[in-house]
Amino acid sequence: MPARASFLSGEALDTAADILAVVILFVVPIAAIAAFWLVHVLPEKIAEKRHHPQKDAIKTLCLLSLVFGGMLWPLAWLWAYSKPVLHKMAYGTDKHDDYYKELAEKDGKDAHELKQDVDRLQRELDVLEQRGVLPEELSRIREELKEVQPRIVEPPARKEAR
Repeated sequence: MPARASFLSGEALDTAADILAVVILFVVPIAAIAAFWLVHVLPEKIAEKRHHPQKDAIKTLCLLSLVFGGMLWPLAWLWAYSKPVLHKMAYGTDKHDDYYKELAEKDGKDAHELKQDVDRLQRELDVLEQRGVLPEELSRIREELKEVQPRIVEPPARKEAR
């Protein structure tokens, strides 16, 4: 009885080889290019998420890295994760302008959350004080919260569109 190296034979073996060839010739290169591109866009996404002040330059470095075969990608990755100390010294901020624009848009939306956070913090500090483990610094913060709490105005309830 002859030995067989495949579980397929005849026409099935030819069909499987044809399908495998199509996958290797078309699908694998497209998937490799997509993976290469997605990996090279990561530093840009990280810089945007962290509101890096030099995110536009990081984006440019990512594009250059694509052109140069990925050799600049580690620099873009490190730059995206770096803390922009020199930028803060020069411009007084370590956030991109978009960060402040987003905060301005959220202005009234987060007032309710702020009130809830202050209330929660006040309750937690009360519990700590009852246990007798409230350090001096936290008791100072607790007093400041008591002064600030009445000034936090809860926004009127928004009508939901139905």
